[in-house]
Amino acid sequence: MQGDEYGDLSQAIRDGRLDDLPVGRPERLLLEYVRSVTTHAHRITDDQVESLRDVGWTDAQIAEATYEAALFSFFVRVADAFDIDPSPEWDAAGVPRALDQEAGE
Repeated sequence: MQGDEYGDLSQAIRDGRLDDLPVGRPERLLLEYVRSVTTHAHRITDDQVESLRDVGWTDAQIAEATYEAALFSFFVRVADAFDIDPSPEWDAAGVPRALDQEAGE
């Protein structure tokens, strides 16, 4: 999500403000699911997955979202373990607020 047209959407995701996103219910539920995979995958329930199916997501799409969220979590944890920090020029906005919030949980 690069470019000016996605600025507000991208910032809301970075800040963890899913309620502020101008997206429909299916996308919101998928984003909430991805947040669950990222922050506490062990708490995901069959009902949560079923709610994704109920709004039209296929099992293949749910699996893809799961794989991508888990893979990015893996990359972040490896980088943290080796104390690898991204170059500030890659993301001038710094660490997303959503990540700072997760650290406090």
